[in-house]
Amino acid sequence: MATTLSIKQRIQSIDILRGIIMLVMALDHVRDFLHDAGAFGDPTNLKTTTPILFFTRFVTHFCAPIFVFLSGVSVYLVSTRRTKSELTGFLIKRGLWLILVEIVLMSLAFSLNPLYNSVALQVIWAIGVSMILLALLSWLPIRVIGAIGILLIVGHDALTTLKIAPNTSEDVLMKIFFTARGSVFALDNSHFVFDLYAILPWTGVMFLGYLFGTLYKSDYKAESRKRFLMLSSLSLFAAFIVLRSINGYGDPAPWAVQKDGVFTFMSFINISKYPPSLMYCCLTLSVGLLILALTENASGKLAAFFKTYGSVPFFYYILHFYLIRLVTVAVFFIKGFKTSEIITPNDPFLFTPPGLGFNLGVVYLFWLGIILTLYYPCRWFSNYKKTHRQWWLSYL
Repeated sequence: MATTLSIKQRIQSIDILRGIIMLVMALDHVRDFLHDAGAFGDPTNLKTTTPILFFTRFVTHFCAPIFVFLSGVSVYLVSTRRTKSELTGFLIKRGLWLILVEIVLMSLAFSLNPLYNSVALQVIWAIGVSMILLALLSWLPIRVIGAIGILLIVGHDALTTLKIAPNTSEDVLMKIFFTARGSVFALDNSHFVFDLYAILPWTGVMFLGYLFGTLYKSDYKAESRKRFLMLSSLSLFAAFIVLRSINGYGDPAPWAVQKDGVFTFMSFINISKYPPSLMYCCLTLSVGLLILALTENASGKLAAFFKTYGSVPFFYYILHFYLIRLVTVAVFFIKGFKTSEIITPNDPFLFTPPGLGFNLGVVYLFWLGIILTLYYPCRWFSNYKKTHRQWWLSYL
């Protein structure tokens, strides 16, 4: 994915964690396009979902916040090899590049519409803008940047209660920066922007990652780092349990007792990703920090497998989306759909007519096929990056 900055000596626990969540992330994207409920079904709606469908979606909740957090860690690692002015310039260029990638490459991958009637602003957009904001604040002490990040994570939920007149400039700005959850902005009668990722809550996660990057300084002892990561993980998890139990501040969707214990548990962990609530960040980042601690000295074939994907995130991220959409087009024609059905009314995605998808078991098979198909291309590019130092590699 787009969160890694070129690191000469890679840190294996970071690559392992990133690799794990990249593979899990692909499951959600395969489900979006190839499940019979499609991208417009809500697998977290307790009135209509099933436990297996709910948890298929829930496990992918961990991907975006951990990616954004690790992008902040990577920025810190890059900062140790650059002057402040060099870092500022790099982050601004990198951020603008990611915004361009989101609008041009990723919007096309989602819609397959070369006319760009719809543009989707998602995680790459949020990371790009957050990098630019970090560039502007990079002259501040690291702890101050970390404190700003914590303030954004903890405080942004308070803004969800503000009453702002709809369709005003204030409403648009509030959605873009704080509250977007699938907000639609019309550019004209036939062109729309779908904003799924409110900028500043995700910026807070990146800033926190930037602070945690200091744990990977060369003079920081591994045992001390592992102990701090474990303690931080347990603290965040405890905060989630306490906040969620009292149904108070920290998530706009309270939990409630359901028809049985399984659905009650699902309600309890059914936290809000858009925008990422305080409880959402506490739970997801606690798991990420735990994996970082446990994989500090990991070895073996499984660790190497995850590292292969985690070492080339941007390369993998672009390829896996286009591969999924290529499979979608192939399934479209194999199932006998006509060219007149390429466009579905009120659907921004091409080649996604009703009846295209499969049951969840088949979706899992497609997912395994997608990630295994990309293993050798990712391994090749990982080896290429290790043996080459062209300037453009720091942008991939």
